[in-house]
Amino acid sequence: MERRVPVRLGDRSYDVLIGAGVRSALASVIEELGASRTVVVSARPREWVPDTGVETSFVPAEDGEPAKTLSTVEALCREFARFGLTRHDAVVSCGGGTTTDVVGLAAALYHRGVAVVHLPTSLLAQVDASVGGKTAVNLPAGKNLIGAYWQPSAVLCDTDYLSTLPGRELRSGFGEIARCHFIGAGELRDRPLLEQIEASVALKARVVAADERDAGLRHVLNYGHTLGHALEIATGFSLRHGEAVAIGTVFAGRLAGALGRIEERRVEEHREVVAHYGLPTAVPDGIATADLVGHMRRDKKAVDGLAFTLDGPGGAELVRGVPEHVVTSVLEGMPRRPLAELVAG
Repeated sequence: MERRVPVRLGDRSYDVLIGAGVRSALASVIEELGASRTVVVSARPREWVPDTGVETSFVPAEDGEPAKTLSTVEALCREFARFGLTRHDAVVSCGGGTTTDVVGLAAALYHRGVAVVHLPTSLLAQVDASVGGKTAVNLPAGKNLIGAYWQPSAVLCDTDYLSTLPGRELRSGFGEIARCHFIGAGELRDRPLLEQIEASVALKARVVAADERDAGLRHVLNYGHTLGHALEIATGFSLRHGEAVAIGTVFAGRLAGALGRIEERRVEEHREVVAHYGLPTAVPDGIATADLVGHMRRDKKAVDGLAFTLDGPGGAELVRGVPEHVVTSVLEGMPRRPLAELVAG
């Protein structure tokens, strides 16, 4: 069954196709774009990418946070130039969230923007990274500090790809689905995976259509990410993104409770939802609270003090100027477990 979710952005609107075998639509998408050649950047085997229907250069890539650098973007742009890609041609990404981010940024920068089509192969990339046009790479100081908004021309979320994922990688993707429970997607725990993906994408599409460039509403999509990003950096990316966001989601519930924004039952609901997906709910041992707070101060949302997207009486919203002593107290009260125990299973 194929599902189609539109992302409505005027003349930059596009569709997200979800379902088994939807990658076969790639050639027709390229034809509609009018491209005469493409560069396919893939972190997956060549045979995973369907025929584009036009002259194509295949460039292998690597998923994982170490590849999210400006040097990777430069290397890709050099390949585009070597192949003779013009601004009327197209780039295709095939891989997880890292590949989506890096290829999207390279497409945004090359010739000041060429069309990009995403074939996300991980659950995390299908429900989040491939949709919405945020592209970025990391610096030693923090995650996603260099980036641009560049909407794809289409996203093909082929669920057949998910059957190839290791258990931990698949489970990591549920971290983004779990946080959707608290930002407007409603109860997803008992729904089939296809419906969970569709609901998550539809929620993101609505938010992006209303606030493409993070002027306000789009901050809700960062639910659980402030601590999540800090945990990724503090563990040297030993925690996967979805695992870190899951812990960050539990923390966000506790912080909202400490600030009197939600009742204790809702705080506990954060832990229950995350645990349902088999994701970690505790902070790894051996990480100093002060280090985590330091990383969170460098979060992109932090303009004046610490800022978090938190649940509340009117739903999730960005809360700025959260007192540091409250953040520290809540972090100190989080359960701690060995990292190996958190990621096992």
